[in-house]
Amino acid sequence: MSLSETDARSRLRSDLGFYARNCLKIRSKSGSVQPFVFNRAQEHIHALLERQKAETGKVRALILKGRQQGCSTYVGARFYHESTWRTGIRTFILTHEDQATQNLFEMVNRYHEHCPSQVRPSTGAANAKELFFDKLDSGYKVGTAGTKGVGRSSTIQLFHGSEAAFWPHADTHAAGVLQAVPDADGTEIILESTANGVGNLFHQNWREAENGIGDFIAIFVPWFWQEEYRKDEEIDYTPDEREYAQNYGLAMAQMAWRRNKIAELKDLILFKQEYPATAAEAFQMSGHNSYIKPELVAKARKTEATESGPLVIGLDPARFGDDGSAMARRRGRKVTKVEKRHKLDTMELAGWAKQVIETEKPARMFIDIGGLGAGVYDRLVEMGYGDIVRPINFGSSPLEPPKLDENGKELGGGPLNRRAEMWMNSNDWLQDPAGVSIPDSDPLQADACGPGYKYDSNTRLQIEKKEDMRRRGVPSPDEWDAVVLTFAEPVAPVVEPINLTFTTQFTREGFGQRQEIFHG
Repeated sequence: MSLSETDARSRLRSDLGFYARNCLKIRSKSGSVQPFVFNRAQEHIHALLERQKAETGKVRALILKGRQQGCSTYVGARFYHESTWRTGIRTFILTHEDQATQNLFEMVNRYHEHCPSQVRPSTGAANAKELFFDKLDSGYKVGTAGTKGVGRSSTIQLFHGSEAAFWPHADTHAAGVLQAVPDADGTEIILESTANGVGNLFHQNWREAENGIGDFIAIFVPWFWQEEYRKDEEIDYTPDEREYAQNYGLAMAQMAWRRNKIAELKDLILFKQEYPATAAEAFQMSGHNSYIKPELVAKARKTEATESGPLVIGLDPARFGDDGSAMARRRGRKVTKVEKRHKLDTMELAGWAKQVIETEKPARMFIDIGGLGAGVYDRLVEMGYGDIVRPINFGSSPLEPPKLDENGKELGGGPLNRRAEMWMNSNDWLQDPAGVSIPDSDPLQADACGPGYKYDSNTRLQIEKKEDMRRRGVPSPDEWDAVVLTFAEPVAPVVEPINLTFTTQFTREGFGQRQEIFHG
């Protein structure tokens, strides 16, 4: 073998993109068979998976994407490559329905059939659900999630879960086939899906990954990365379309394609689920009526407002084991930063708050005194910060008094309690005509759009309780609760005291004639 051949073979083994271009064939959307060249979404996914593998020795990833963006094609190629260059590798693909199982296995078979003979391994068994590479003792199997025990008894090194949000018996599979993958270097679990509402296993795992809980990373792919999602047509934008295009930097051809697809689906909300622009939009647009509308949050994520006024901080301490403690900073029309930390006890949380107060000099820090909050507030007062920290009880009465008629009877409306009042204030703030700015964060948007709402018999607004959110599988909106705490009370700018000194100076008119000179 010549040196150039040796180098080429080495690169084929180490560089998946190079291998795919030269050894794998895919069926394009037009029906032609052509070399597999990564698109933008696939390049993005590949880079993040390779980084995780380099850092941890293994891959654990959740991929949320729109329809037909090539995610399954990429994962299939990745696992075919690893199964044919390593020994003793068992790869398992689990899909949500039989037709999808068949399609993915046909894709892998196409890779194998078109792979150049120099690198294609020999097969000892091949049928509708299995491809075995006898000399490598490696191979592929596929299954459908409709069968509860599928894949449970196997030992698997590479697992591809396709359209995981649509799996029936998802919890059973999590306890079965996912547990068949050992926690060892070289193993990979990749779960990919379009959104399917909130509360299912995929959504729960996604929120944990977004919040840094567990081993999985969250990877999102927006619809507009697909080059083919364009339609060469001039259109007159509606105000909503113009705002959407500005928020995401989209060309007219992309907006024309979007308008055409919405007309085809006959449902804007369905478009946002199937072709999301953000991860939060994908979930929040599927099956839930949130109090704060995703469009408002998406706009604030892309707006760059100027900081002004006093620094106000909201601190939402954790209440339960999986909740995090969140801290948000806001100056006028800009939320400058939102942080979240896990597993802090009362003293650790008070220490964090103390450090922020001393270094950032906020005018106010509002603290939710439910759960750990009461102890944190008391400790900060003990340390001498009583002029800065304020306790906030989410369940107490609103600051704004109820509106009365001429007979002194309540007219109804308004917020039910302090929490609803602060959420109303944050919602009004998002609608400021001058524009407001928040961090460009999917977890923050998911928290903002997480709670539902209703009105009581007096038409007072009630924000969905955290306990009720958990029952439908939605985590506590910790980060946005920290933001709404910055709206607890009006905060006046801090006025620094001016030190004035006087000096006496005699004038030319003579002794005894003097004037006072002020020095600031």
